[in-house]
Parts: sequence; structure tokens; C-alpha cells
Amino acid sequence: MTWTDEDLVARSRGGDVESFNQLVLRWERPIYALAYRVIGREEEARDVCQETFLRAFRALPGFKGQAKFSSWLYRIALNLCRDWIRRRRRSPLVDMPEDVDLVDLAAARGPVETVEDLVARKQLSEVVAEAMGLLPEEQRTAIILKEYHGMTFQEIAELQGCPLSTVKTRLYQGLNVLRRNLETRERMAPQGALRHAEGQPERGEGGLSRRMRRV
Repeated sequence: MTWTDEDLVARSRGGDVESFNQLVLRWERPIYALAYRVIGREEEARDVCQETFLRAFRALPGFKGQAKFSSWLYRIALNLCRDWIRRRRRSPLVDMPEDVDLVDLAAARGPVETVEDLVARKQLSEVVAEAMGLLPEEQRTAIILKEYHGMTFQEIAELQGCPLSTVKTRLYQGLNVLRRNLETRERMAPQGALRHAEGQPERGEGGLSRRMRRV
């Protein structure tokens, strides 16, 4: 039998520690991925992930279920990320998730990659990470939650504590700035680094790629 989050929360509040362990197993990877995309540092992301579940466990008796458990968990993690950023006072570097094809942000790649293609794709990944790191925290977080974690605008608005229209504006502006930054870097890059992206037909694009081409 597969228990829902609500079932596991209820059992956890009743003193069933194993039910909370199941919640940890279910949400550990998404929470770590969120922390890593916002902070960009593996060790600190692991610390944020662990602290998120520790705080959730301590606060579970006061969780009334007004929001989804996952949304509540994301809010705790985002607050911890913001605390880390404030303490460090530095712009975080954001790496792209494994399931997103970074080359789709510029052009689709062919079915066979040469060594030069692989090197160029790695360079493009670093460029995208740097461009994401330059975005304001609110815009960067909105993009991460919408494009990589599949949240709705309403869920993001609740997490960020702002109106729905503000979330849409942050997403639009963030993607627009990201696209311009990538285009600027592309014009400045050596021709050899972009050779793999020229003259190839477009293939299936991820959600972020399609949205960037529209803005």
C-alpha cells in the first residue's frame, strides 16, 4: 500500500517515526536539488537538506495541513537557502539539473557528439550556470520552482509570499534577462566553441528552452 503525504504526516504526528522516515525518503532528492540549484554548493546543499527535515520534524506537531506538506517543506528549505545567502553575502552559482538538456538553450545537438562537441557542451553548461547566478534571487528562485520543480504560479506565489502577478513578472523578466545574457555570451564566444550548434535541425526542447525562445 502506498501512503499519501497526508497519511504519513498524520501517522508521524501520532508518534510513528517510520512514517516520517518515509517522507524523508520521498522528498530528500527534490529538497536537495532545490537547495543545490539555489546555492550551487554540494556540501551546503546537503546541510540545508538535513536541516530542512530536522526543522520539519520538530515543527510537525504545529503543521495544520493548510498547505500541502511538500509546499511547507519547500518553504522551510527556501528560507534556509536565503539565510545562507545572507550570511555569505555572495551571488550563488546555479548548476542545471541532470534532466535538462542545456544545449537546447542554444540549439539542439546531433545524435553523435565528437570530443569537440562534448567540450563545447560543458562550456555552455558553465555559461548557463553563470548567467543564472547573475539573476536576482527572486527571479532565479521563480525560474527554478517553475521550470525544474513543476510548481504552479499559485504555489510559487504562496512560497514567495507575493501576488500571483508578481510571480509571473519575475519569471518573465528573469527568463528575458537570461536569454539576453546567453545571446551576448554567444556573440562573444569563439566560433569553435559554437560550431556544434550551427546548421543542425531543432529537436524536442525542454520547457525552459521553449519559454526562453518566446520571451
